[in-house]
Amino acid sequence: MTQRMIEITSPIFFPLPRAPEEGMDLSALFPEKRPLALEIGCGIGDFIVQLARLRPELNFLAIDIYNKGCLKTCNRIERAELSNVRVLRAEARYLLTHYLPPESLAAIYINCPDPWPKKRHRDRRLVRQEFLQTALYYLRPGGDFYFSTDFQDYAEDVAALLPEMTGYVNVLDQPLVTELPGYPLSKYMRRFLQQGQPIHFIHYRRDPHLPPEGVAPPTIDTGFRLHWRRVEHA
Repeated sequence: MTQRMIEITSPIFFPLPRAPEEGMDLSALFPEKRPLALEIGCGIGDFIVQLARLRPELNFLAIDIYNKGCLKTCNRIERAELSNVRVLRAEARYLLTHYLPPESLAAIYINCPDPWPKKRHRDRRLVRQEFLQTALYYLRPGGDFYFSTDFQDYAEDVAALLPEMTGYVNVLDQPLVTELPGYPLSKYMRRFLQQGQPIHFIHYRRDPHLPPEGVAPPTIDTGFRLHWRRVEHA
């Protein structure tokens, strides 16, 4: 049984058009011109509210594929009276490749995405080599890439991939850490930490000396699915 999609009327929510609009400028959604950052999978908005308070010099796009998550995120942002966050219901790869110009992001944040724990489902994980290459294309020189997960094998897989990729530089002195001072913790993260389950953090940066021609344009697997854009339920 599906649930009727809840209409989101918040002034900080911007539904994407069915077809990408030529020349659409997502940075124009904000009242002030600032560098743009992206949170992929905003959940209920706990993390992005903390981050937007800590980083008022940035504008944030907070995206999620779930309608209810977008609604809850909007409510939190409005209560916090933050002007530097806008919420979109979007799939990350679709948003990046259809709506953002290259080298347009100061940072990308991905916290505890679906781990697809079964081995036969690992190819469904978001953060894989193809996605990391895509992220690099949309990060500006020196732009930050943050990834966290409560699944150790997911963290280890990503930590093993990044050093092999041209264009990424590790900001940390280790491949991954279980503490990242100053990094906000979402409600989801805090719950797992209270249960004694560590969160694994990765922080890389696009090499500021990497020329634009050194980054290949992204490609999307022909099997990539966007069912969420074809249904009116969430």
